[in-house]
Amino acid sequence: MFEGQPKGLYALALANTGERFGYYTMIAVFALFLRSNFGLDPGTAGFIYSVFLGLVYFLPLLGGILADKFGFGKMVTTGIIIMFAGYLLLSVPLGGNTVAMVAMLAALLFVSLGTGLFKGNLQVMVGNLFDDPKYADKRDSAFSIFYMAINIGAMFAPTAAVKIKEWGENSLGMTGNDAYHLAFAVACASLVFSIAIYYAFRPLYRHVEGGQKKAVNKVAEEPVEQLSKEDTRARIVALCLVYAVVIFFWMAFHQNGLSLTFFADEFTVQSSEGLQSMAFNVFNLFAVVLIVYGLFGFFQSKTSKGKGIACAFVVLPVIYLIWQYARLEGSITLSAPIFQQFNPFYVVALTPFSMAIFAYLAKKGKEPSAPRKIAYGMLVAAVAFVVMIIASVGLPMPQTAMVDGELKGLHVADVSANWLIGTYLILTFGELLLSPMGISFVSKVAPPQFKGMMMGGWFVATAIGNLLVFVGGVLWGKMPLTMVWTVFLVLCILSALFMFAMMKRLETVAK
Repeated sequence: MFEGQPKGLYALALANTGERFGYYTMIAVFALFLRSNFGLDPGTAGFIYSVFLGLVYFLPLLGGILADKFGFGKMVTTGIIIMFAGYLLLSVPLGGNTVAMVAMLAALLFVSLGTGLFKGNLQVMVGNLFDDPKYADKRDSAFSIFYMAINIGAMFAPTAAVKIKEWGENSLGMTGNDAYHLAFAVACASLVFSIAIYYAFRPLYRHVEGGQKKAVNKVAEEPVEQLSKEDTRARIVALCLVYAVVIFFWMAFHQNGLSLTFFADEFTVQSSEGLQSMAFNVFNLFAVVLIVYGLFGFFQSKTSKGKGIACAFVVLPVIYLIWQYARLEGSITLSAPIFQQFNPFYVVALTPFSMAIFAYLAKKGKEPSAPRKIAYGMLVAAVAFVVMIIASVGLPMPQTAMVDGELKGLHVADVSANWLIGTYLILTFGELLLSPMGISFVSKVAPPQFKGMMMGGWFVATAIGNLLVFVGGVLWGKMPLTMVWTVFLVLCILSALFMFAMMKRLETVAK
């Protein structure tokens, strides 16, 4: 998977890791910040949160249009600068008045616009590296590496957000609300790291920064597939059907930053001890990741040197984990945002297994089609909400009260942390089935003359799903928890049934 890749891939992946680390550090505490700092009810906080997420995924469409005219590299650099301005504005504690609210909304606009310029265009540059015929067969594995890099940044982000907030409160004597701004300042620092990496290794990918014309010329020299109007219409309709399903997946999946975080804050135990407590140390999780990749490297390596290096990646983390276990004493305090580290951890750790399973099925001629994997992904997501329904049986309604002059959600129960840990595991299985497979389906099925537009449609569908995330906040405290999760369960099941009903049409255009 790592062999024979262009060096520029790793530099771009590392630059993206820094940016994603900052973004997810901010996201980890943002919903709680909205309620604590401005005294917003869950519905209003959820609306702001979901609109922001929607813009983050909608604006890459604008970023792509601008990049076609001005170049990918220029848009990536411009995006980082605009994002930095947004995070810097968020980092300033202005209180909870109207001026602070306006400043925060302006900051969110900067962050979403900057992300729109940065996110999609950096991925295009990664793809352009593989226009070179000698790297063409490495494209799929390269994007797996790139996707894992994103999630490595996301995995460490919740811990950074929690620790920096605690440091501000305990060491600097800051109030809880002001300490949130330190987490936003971390995002500024991460962008400095990203732009430094980007320019330090720029010679490795300068040739793809504005390579749109070259790519067009290469394509122009090759025969372009001609489709009839009927075939073109059929493909566009099929893609729109997939977009409709994707909307509801992201609406349910991104409850991790809203209603699932509220559940962690108000209903989940606030301490952990013994073996379970090791799961809340991100460095322990990273050690597990190293073990997984070490084992895969050992069995895939063709040289004794390679196998020896792989063994080191297994043995050293195992020793570290044993040492950590021997040092366990008492219990640790849990903060709600820390649960958000489990999804990116699962993505990084499970991706090699996912790739191996599908490769095995492909050799046997039994690999499911991309549309079928998407449908399975929706069913798996539904199972995650079944788990949450079971975890919520008998729990009271969410409660809020004025605490020190602030409207806050009250902690009213001590449900085992394993329920959320398991839920994130199942949601990640659904994500691995749906997200990469959906992108693959779009790139394969989109009519040649509409490839850019159709990929933009994928981002727009994701944006709409993120806009609908606020539903979780609206429902929070308005109905029993079991009914809140049932809403998302039903949406996932209906979406899966819709996919299966349309399966013949979808698989026909995918051939």
